[in-house]
Amino acid sequence: MSTTTTDPQPAAPHVADSHDLIRVRGARVNNLKNISIEIPKRRLTVFTGVSGSGKSSLVFGTIAAESQRMINETYSAFVQGFMPTLARPDVDVLDGLTTAIIIDQERMGANVRSTVGTATDANAMLRILFSRLAQPHIGSPQAYSFNVASISGAGAVSIERGGQTVKERRSFSITGGMCPRCEGRGSVTDIDLTALYDDSLSLSGGALTIPGYSMDGWFGRIFSGCGFFDVDKPIRDFTKRELADLLYKEPTKIKVDGINLTYEGLIPKIQKSMLSKDVDALQPHIRAFVRRAVTFTTCPDCDGTRLAEAARSSRIDGTSIADACAMQITDLTAWVAGLAEPSVAPLLGALRHTLDSFVEIGLGYLALDRPAGTLSGGESQRIKMIRHLGSSLTDVTYVFDEPTIGLHPHDIQRMNTLLLQLRDKGNTVLVVEHKPEAIAIADHIVDLGPGAGADGGEVVFEGTLAGLRASGTLTGRHLDDRARLKETVRASAGLLEVRGADTHNLRDVDVDIPLGVLVVLTGVAGSGKSSLIHGSVAGRDGVVAIDQGAIKGSRRSNPATYTGLLEPIRKAFAKANGVKPALFSPNSDGACPNCNGAGVIFTDLAMMAGVATICEVCDGKRFQAEVLDYTFGGKDISQVLTMSVLEAREFFGAGAAKTPAAHTILTRLADVGLGYVSLGQPLTTLSGGERQRLKLATHMGEKGDVLVLDEPTSGLHLADVERLLALLDRLVDAGKSVIVIEHHQAVMAHADWIIDLGPGAGHDGGSIVFEGTPADLVAGRSTLTGEHLAAYVGG
Repeated sequence: MSTTTTDPQPAAPHVADSHDLIRVRGARVNNLKNISIEIPKRRLTVFTGVSGSGKSSLVFGTIAAESQRMINETYSAFVQGFMPTLARPDVDVLDGLTTAIIIDQERMGANVRSTVGTATDANAMLRILFSRLAQPHIGSPQAYSFNVASISGAGAVSIERGGQTVKERRSFSITGGMCPRCEGRGSVTDIDLTALYDDSLSLSGGALTIPGYSMDGWFGRIFSGCGFFDVDKPIRDFTKRELADLLYKEPTKIKVDGINLTYEGLIPKIQKSMLSKDVDALQPHIRAFVRRAVTFTTCPDCDGTRLAEAARSSRIDGTSIADACAMQITDLTAWVAGLAEPSVAPLLGALRHTLDSFVEIGLGYLALDRPAGTLSGGESQRIKMIRHLGSSLTDVTYVFDEPTIGLHPHDIQRMNTLLLQLRDKGNTVLVVEHKPEAIAIADHIVDLGPGAGADGGEVVFEGTLAGLRASGTLTGRHLDDRARLKETVRASAGLLEVRGADTHNLRDVDVDIPLGVLVVLTGVAGSGKSSLIHGSVAGRDGVVAIDQGAIKGSRRSNPATYTGLLEPIRKAFAKANGVKPALFSPNSDGACPNCNGAGVIFTDLAMMAGVATICEVCDGKRFQAEVLDYTFGGKDISQVLTMSVLEAREFFGAGAAKTPAAHTILTRLADVGLGYVSLGQPLTTLSGGERQRLKLATHMGEKGDVLVLDEPTSGLHLADVERLLALLDRLVDAGKSVIVIEHHQAVMAHADWIIDLGPGAGHDGGSIVFEGTPADLVAGRSTLTGEHLAAYVGG
């Protein structure tokens, strides 16, 4: 019998156990004001504060960025050359970091070939499963992939062998699953030629109406020098051969003025440059052209499945891979669970785990063939979580950016449970969040503020939930805010009729949406809200829809350029000084020649992070020195771009600098709560909430009687929600009809009319389960939304 002995005295704590904190000293990223903070490891820490207060700068721009950079540095210089280069954040000390896994709100790639299945590896496992079990057997997993084309070839190859060159005949063949008609896209395009050109004009006379196709630049040189047609002859007089060359000619090498160039017909060029991308990811003017010129119809050969005939005919128990990908994931989970084949047992186990993770995270209503570009920001974020559920890793830092976005109050509890499970496995969980339900589960809370932009960037509170409530900070004061039901609601001024809506999971829905009032559409995630609006309302005349799509823009883009504000400002400067407007654009004639209007000089250091140094010629002002000699109202153009929205509104509102067109846009920016943002601040430095409000301010100026907003509270602090509600009221009082897709109970309580979809998600949803006033919804408590709203208002 053996005995176990122990030390009579417990040993002193091991030095390795002393690293229980992430220490940040002197952080100055973006608007952070030299802050220092200690964050406990293996705990759930929530970062809160108004939009633009510095939460993302601290969590993502400092802690997560440095963790990723240090991990990248462990690879060889050769490998780092293929990886994104990351600069060290502007911080004095970062200590106690662990491997960071970032799960942000960035929308998934809008590539037309990307689906839920390809983005999560579920498709890859299904392809292997079908290549092993399906009958008839058609080949390797590639034969079931809609991204792999079937190709074959043969020919002679030269091989160096024993000092001699030997020619051998070789042949190869690849069996892919791509539908040859639509090339794996699921839809075919038909182009309206009248939208490409005016056939009564010649090319040199401006016949082309395609955005970016001008005879002044390279296109003009190529068309004039190719010799395939006469650019001075009206297109209607072209021969069949000339018209075919203009429209369809494959890429052909030509020489123009001694320069080697490639000529390509208009249609293949448009297909490569515009139609190979997701339409919603294109720039607005190109998107408008594509929607005008191109009709997308379901591919008749593959019926939209993207797959070749052979892949569709190969089945397991009567189910093809196309059938499996089209199933709702909850149904697919049951189908996979019914497969009992010992030869692929490990694969089935991994596939079941992935599909169970979809259901666990509340995405069981999706199908694997759903295009990734159609997912909301919240759905994209939860899909990124899937590969981490059930992971055996511990002592990892998980970083989340508002994981409750797009979630009904009913689903937030499930998300909280998942966050706590990740923490309880010994991980550090950092969450940027505004919802009180998510803040309530925190072990540690860091509140940033006191304001936004230049007024933020400081830690105003650290501690527990009870301490935050008593702290007197903006977040603490608003934590227990509850919007009350309105005593009286507005009467509708008409109806917008929807009949037989059947987009996605909608079940032949008929609904009358009141006009002239504030209407809120709600329901659990996946119940059919967006399908109803974007499928049956958004395309109508007079309807302006503002979705959650990301703002497109480089570091040269800023609020002034994005909103069109720079245009009236440039014209005002030009008129006052008797020069052309282009001088007052850092992206045009007025740009500093040394930095090309960027304000900084970028030096590429290969696998190391590039260095940006302020341009010595313009001192970071982006303009030529002579441009800054021109003033308007006593200010030069660079001084105007450094103004905040509120300063600029006052400047352009009265006196010598009065410019009504600029003042109108600035008033809209102030109305949506962006008064603190400077006009020249790069779009890439704005927070998610700021970018959405910038988009809202831009669209508010569009002509349209019906305004549709998709979750406008995303990224908004509790204090900002009050301002948003006031803005919605002003829009309705000004004669607009406002329709809001929303989960936030404060917006529901403030509505004049609520339309609730459900009762569940996916094929368990798609029906109208309530129409009426918020008071009736609370009184009846007949739906999940009704129960949560009643609890919220204390009804």
